[in-house]
Amino acid sequence: MDNLADRATMPISVTGSLERGFTLLEVLVALFVMALTLAAGMRTLGGATRVAEAVPLRLAARWSATNALDELRLARTWPNLGNMDVDCVQGRYALTCHETVVVTPNPSFRRVEVIVTLNGDNTVLARLVTVVPNNPAQVL
Repeated sequence: MDNLADRATMPISVTGSLERGFTLLEVLVALFVMALTLAAGMRTLGGATRVAEAVPLRLAARWSATNALDELRLARTWPNLGNMDVDCVQGRYALTCHETVVVTPNPSFRRVEVIVTLNGDNTVLARLVTVVPNNPAQVL
């Protein structure tokens, strides 16, 4: 009986068969959901592209910071307190290494921080911190 009642409410096509399809509202809702999904996907793809473009620059900045700290360790000298800016070009990137040397609670050590930025920009691309002993031969 229920099947007969359902057939009575369904529209009949010109050919005489029952029409089963989607209404315009259902199609519009499906298109709206699809558009939202595609927009979210495009935004995610754009973010991933921006991150991928920044990787070589940040890697070069990390290398520059590591080089600055390695030079300090290899010099085996007691670093002077204060700030110093050094150009640290890495490949095609013109970078600046900002070195800051401060005292530590232990007077035998000094804390050295290197922050790397792109020339003319204040965005921090890499930051490394280490401590340097006053007399490296005694520490080892």
